[in-house]
Amino acid sequence: MADHAERVESALYQLVETFLPGHEDEDDSDTEARQDEHVQRAQDIIARFSMQSELVEDPQHLGDLIKQQLIRYHPTTDQAKRFSSLQTKLLSQTVLSKKWGVLKFLLELSNPPDSAPGTPEPALPPPLSPTEEQENNSEFAKAFSYQGLHRLPVRETPQTSRHTSFNEQSLDLVGMRPKAELLAMHGQVNEPSEQALLSTMPFTLLGLSSHQLPFKSTPQAKYTLSLPPTLPLPVVSLLHNLAEPSLLYRSLDDYVQSDDSTTSGLVGQSLRSAIGTELRGYVELVGALESQIRRAIASAERGDSFSNSGVTLKRCMIWTREATMGLRLMSQIVEKCTGQKGGQLISTIHAFASDHGDPFVRCFAERVLTVVTRPFYDMLRHWIYEGELMDPFVEFFVTEEAPGDEGTASGVSMKPGATSVWQDKYHFHSLQVPTIISEGFAKKVFLIGKSLNFIRHSCGENDWVDSYSKSTSKELRYGDTAKLEMNIDEAYKTTMKRLIELMGNKFKLFEHLMALKKFLLLGQGDFIALLMESLADNLDRPANTLYRHNLTAQLEHAIRGSNAQFENPDMLARLDARMLELSHGEVGWDVFTLEYKVEAPVDVVVTQYGSKQYLKVFNFLWRIKRVEYALSTCWRKSMTGARGVLRQVDDHVGEDWKRARCVVAEMVHFVNQLQYYILFEVIEASWKDLQAHITKPDVTLDDLISAHTSYLRNITHKGLLGVTATRGSKKRPSSDSDESFLQQLHELLKLMLHYKDAVDGLYGHSVAEFTRRQERDAKITTRTEEGKWGTNEADEGMDMSSSEGYTDQELHNLRGRLKQLHADFSRRVVQLLADLAWQQDADLRLLGVLLSFNEYYPAYHRKRVRDRRAGGEGGEGGEGGDYGG
Repeated sequence: MADHAERVESALYQLVETFLPGHEDEDDSDTEARQDEHVQRAQDIIARFSMQSELVEDPQHLGDLIKQQLIRYHPTTDQAKRFSSLQTKLLSQTVLSKKWGVLKFLLELSNPPDSAPGTPEPALPPPLSPTEEQENNSEFAKAFSYQGLHRLPVRETPQTSRHTSFNEQSLDLVGMRPKAELLAMHGQVNEPSEQALLSTMPFTLLGLSSHQLPFKSTPQAKYTLSLPPTLPLPVVSLLHNLAEPSLLYRSLDDYVQSDDSTTSGLVGQSLRSAIGTELRGYVELVGALESQIRRAIASAERGDSFSNSGVTLKRCMIWTREATMGLRLMSQIVEKCTGQKGGQLISTIHAFASDHGDPFVRCFAERVLTVVTRPFYDMLRHWIYEGELMDPFVEFFVTEEAPGDEGTASGVSMKPGATSVWQDKYHFHSLQVPTIISEGFAKKVFLIGKSLNFIRHSCGENDWVDSYSKSTSKELRYGDTAKLEMNIDEAYKTTMKRLIELMGNKFKLFEHLMALKKFLLLGQGDFIALLMESLADNLDRPANTLYRHNLTAQLEHAIRGSNAQFENPDMLARLDARMLELSHGEVGWDVFTLEYKVEAPVDVVVTQYGSKQYLKVFNFLWRIKRVEYALSTCWRKSMTGARGVLRQVDDHVGEDWKRARCVVAEMVHFVNQLQYYILFEVIEASWKDLQAHITKPDVTLDDLISAHTSYLRNITHKGLLGVTATRGSKKRPSSDSDESFLQQLHELLKLMLHYKDAVDGLYGHSVAEFTRRQERDAKITTRTEEGKWGTNEADEGMDMSSSEGYTDQELHNLRGRLKQLHADFSRRVVQLLADLAWQQDADLRLLGVLLSFNEYYPAYHRKRVRDRRAGGEGGEGGEGGDYGG
């Protein structure tokens, strides 16, 4: 300790000798006395300030004071810049430990600058009395206390800077006193006093009533604070500013204490928790303020001046300014989040963090979001890693259909034929998607969880989902967007790959689609031909005489007799023959159908609605095949008979058979072109598109469903099963404009069957005529052998009266029927071609070209030319007309 004092004393002597050397006209004894006086003064200063315990060691603050003094007394800033450089070097030194003391010592030793060069050193101010020294010491301590200055410093001027003594009189003349002290000096005392107001301020800031500042007790005015009417306006203004955090805290505390978790949900509870945490910080601030107020009151009770304690209403307002901004922001958040929950609530808070320009607001909102989004990210983690929806208050953007709901769920109507497991169990709620993620990102998340849930419950892969969850589950939190996107992408790829592998390998989805194409879309030609041939005799009978076991036996016979026997046995076991609902007068052809049974989880792709569409296409193609089979049988019979029976009656019905063969050939051409169009131009082209979509490397189950739906839609639309016979955007003005293409084709097929029956009648008539002639020839031969005349007048008269009249009438009826059926058929075909020519779909117009590639139906083309001349053809309709030729 002695060594330290000696070093300090030696250093002081060196400094004084350096800065205060002796003059030429001054004796050595005077120089020593003057230097000793300065050293003694420096030692007194060091001793005085080394005893202060409340000083804050802030070298930067002291450096700023020295620079201000240098700028004040020097015309340029060179000295201040040089001091800044020296201060930086001083602070970077590691040897010195009392850097703040060095700067404080230099500040105390500084004197006003000389008025002119060569002027002798000014005399030091007289030594301070103990009272003055204590007051000066107190002022200096207040200037460097952690509370800061509570009184403005004296503004020195050249007149007041010379020989200024630090006594109370000079401070009173030049300095500025606190407002409360000035009011007390002039006799204006507040009632209640500032001390009384400060004593109740902690209660007021916490929203509690006090004697000085009470809150109203009525529920309607519970957020109203009463102020004393005797206070002056400046104090009232300060209390107004201090009342704002008090009222905000009271309302926010009521919000935190309210219990409406059923309406706000988990995210709303997190918001209350975040606000409660911020309010606890505010309470701690009020506690620190209360401790300062109590210390000041205790000091005043000991006899010290309360105004010198540094605690005032204005200082309280300054200390609570940042807290007030936070309370104000929380109040705005609560107000805007009223009635919201889940993603909407998060989006509202995120708007403060992303759209606001104030850094304080952005940082505060980010801090609140970190707490508020925890329930959301917990639900997100369960959904993308386990496929389970942990959302008791319906806050997530994925909603689950209640077990008792039917038809709709969360306002989303059920699609026709949709499978409940995949398309109806969970729904995407776009309004609950928070703005912290994009909607496309949210849809990917929705697909991940739905796929995991489907793998667990529909595919029976619960063990795989559990192992996947344990190995890949990661904690998700707000702020790490890049990591979140990486985790979601990884989970998306893994889940989709596993799901497609299960659907393709374990459940044979693609093989089922191929089997449907072969059996229900008539892709297996030899099987369909053999089935129709074996069933022809049975299906010609009335429908009520058929038995299902007979149909099943014929189906198995067709499978064993065709290449279908080499298909997967599981696929063949799913194929079954059954009958539709019976109606009076129907035959077996009208009620027979094939059925392919699809089970879960394949029914997610081939839904119940899709199975109905397959059945609809099969029934239509089966009817076309039936007509083709009937016309082929009729043609084969007529051509066989032309070389035998029909040749003998050619003079009687030869012309009729020529016309009938031409019409049958026309019908066969129509049926063949229709079959070619549907089987190749429609089904095969759509199948190729389906294969291209389902073999993509990044295909998802939704992609498979969408591709299969588009596949069926193309078949039914382009296959004339779901298209209205319209011209452009307007329907035909004809009387039967309500008919669809399917109805028109059914009428055409009926006409073909009726014509086939009429041709069979003509064939029967021809056979009967041939038989009659054979009998007559045999009778003539027998009589001739007996030596009689082959015929006589009685026989000829009897033949003329009994047979020829009936035969001529029957033939006349047959000719009229054949002619009428042919005319109806031609009219129907012309009408169909006209409607096809006006279709916007190029494939449908192509069918018109195939049916009339050589302009066999001139009536249609004459009508087209007449429309062109009338100017009624244009746009797509004109192009359709060109297809007709």
